[in-house]
Amino acid sequence: MRLAVARVRELLDDAVARLTAAGVASPRVDAEWLLADALGVRRGALHTELARVPGPVMAERYEASIRRRVERVPLQHIIGTQAFRDITVRVSADALVPRPETELLASWVLELLPSPAAGAPLVIDVGTGSGCLAGALASERRDLTVVALDASPAAAAVARANIAALGLGGRVTVVVSDLFASLAPIRADLIVSNPPYIPSRVVDTLAPEITDHEPRRAIDGGPDGLDVLRRLVAGAPRWLRPGAPLVLETAGGDQADAVMNLMADAGFADIDSRHDLCGVNRFVAGRRPSAGLRDA
Repeated sequence: MRLAVARVRELLDDAVARLTAAGVASPRVDAEWLLADALGVRRGALHTELARVPGPVMAERYEASIRRRVERVPLQHIIGTQAFRDITVRVSADALVPRPETELLASWVLELLPSPAAGAPLVIDVGTGSGCLAGALASERRDLTVVALDASPAAAAVARANIAALGLGGRVTVVVSDLFASLAPIRADLIVSNPPYIPSRVVDTLAPEITDHEPRRAIDGGPDGLDVLRRLVAGAPRWLRPGAPLVLETAGGDQADAVMNLMADAGFADIDSRHDLCGVNRFVAGRRPSAGLRDA
């Protein structure tokens, strides 16, 4: 297609056909997002642009984006951002792209936090990645303090930049730490984590957007997917106040059941689970008992 004479509608139709042939799961949606980005408009405003003849700079920019998406570079990496609840974060190959399901994890955390009348709560976000959870929680609870941990220095740098851009640096601290290893002695009112939980044998069967462009250490949970989850459940009690919850995202199904059993074996109480957007039983929470649980 000759980019200089094609109308925007033709560019879009051509892009949809190419993304479909490349095996992209949502070719029209992705083509529209990339077109809106190239035009500098909202996706909902594209209908007003379809009849125009684009300038060469815009057309070349769109073409470059479509080529990258054909190569299965994630849409969010091309645009550079991802919305998460009420915030938008910068994304890169150094941290996992925030998923819609994890927004439900944030919702449950907000429900389980002490009320503002009880004082300013402290949350530990383990495996913060882009900082989306820490940023969303601190944005929605103005009295909240968050310590966000990640074992990857590169991911921690992404999180710090996002937290700074959101103006939350006074209440969110990002620490490079393998789980709790580098954490100063504190007691949290809640610990939350979206950890690596995909079994190793499954990782290489995932879409190229994941296997080729996202950090494996943020996805691979070991032979059964539970390596990090086991360590989290075992290590969390010493960092929680009595009665404070641990809230986790899992792969769902049998793994969620396994995590509930791990929590029960570790002495957690009031263990419960919730479903994700597809009806999969994915999220698990339990409380450190007010008494009778010896610190790990």
